Amino acid sequence: MNEWIRMKLSECCSSIADGDHQPPPKAETGIPFVTISNMTSTNQFDFSDTLFVPQEYYDKLDEKRKARKDDILYSVVGSFGIPVFMKEDKAFVFQRHIAILRPDNEKIVPRFLFYTMLTKDFYARADAAAIGAAQRTVSLTALRNMEICIPDKIQQSKIVDTLAAYDDLIENNQKQIKLLEETAQRLYKEWFVDLRFPGHEKTEIIDGVPVGWKKEKLIDIADVQYGYAFDGSLFNTQKEGMPIIRIRNIPSGITDDYTTEEADAQYIIHNGDIVVGMDGEFHINSWCGDDSYLVQRTCCMKPRNNEMKGWFLTAIYEPIKYFEKTVVGATVAHLGKKHIDTIMLLTGTSELYVPFQRMFEKRQLLLNQNRLLCEARDRILPKLMSGEIKL
Repeated sequence: MNEWIRMKLSECCSSIADGDHQPPPKAETGIPFVTISNMTSTNQFDFSDTLFVPQEYYDKLDEKRKARKDDILYSVVGSFGIPVFMKEDKAFVFQRHIAILRPDNEKIVPRFLFYTMLTKDFYARADAAAIGAAQRTVSLTALRNMEICIPDKIQQSKIVDTLAAYDDLIENNQKQIKLLEETAQRLYKEWFVDLRFPGHEKTEIIDGVPVGWKKEKLIDIADVQYGYAFDGSLFNTQKEGMPIIRIRNIPSGITDDYTTEEADAQYIIHNGDIVVGMDGEFHINSWCGDDSYLVQRTCCMKPRNNEMKGWFLTAIYEPIKYFEKTVVGATVAHLGKKHIDTIMLLTGTSELYVPFQRMFEKRQLLLNQNRLLCEARDRILPKLMSGEIKL
């Protein structure tokens, strides 16, 4: 690595800042307000479920706190160590839990810095620099002083092109996943909310329920398994023991968290199972990782009729998001068994579940493909970023 040089982040970035330190004003519409929970395992922002702030608030922010093309956003509080590369200009707001780095194009290829921050080596150094107990934090000072090794810009660009090929495939799959989710939601609204299902013209509807349909409790059509209270001191990211599903793992459907503690088989979740977060933002997803333990404050919902799974994933979205907006906690909202037990769902005839199941299976295939693409990228990543593989 003779041709590689060491450089502090402060030396290869024109600015390193963080988000606003004051809670922003809320608005019904406007500029998206993202948190760390909106940062996905594919290192993108999920803007599908955010709060909003007024345009005037965003306009008054310092320019170094406004993300633009080629910036890198990096989580620094709690679930620290998640980088997101901005491929385009995008107006959104974040708080001090997320840092924003603006690479100096004269010194470094911006996306090369992103891939450097994606390595386990960089995470390990961030972990060593993090302070605090309940909410471990990587300070801006520590971030600015972290050193990285970089080759000349020609080599940087070659490395970026190689790794970006994986990310472009992942991004394309993500777009297809989003389209499938939107299609399922539209179809559900048309058939199960507006009741314009196939054959509705000839079907009698009594008290809002078509003949042959039922209004049923969620717990009467699905088994709900709540997570186990594991000992947090036995959690690790070194892949020791069994994978675990924590709230932060649900948006991505995969995990890097493990435990050496053992629990009963009832707490093991399988690929394709539906999982729900029960604190803060009540995330809903189908699991696409390996068999994993379910940790407390999460739950798994298994329809007793497996052919209903795709429909069920779509049907529970609105009632659970309703509780997310209305349940009040001391510091964060908590979804409890008492809430889940009250959820009522309108169930139809078996043929209506078929298109939802097809979309679910296609979505699950794409999620699994993305997991494999991420794993393949992450195997080659450290070898490229250390100079072990030369291009």
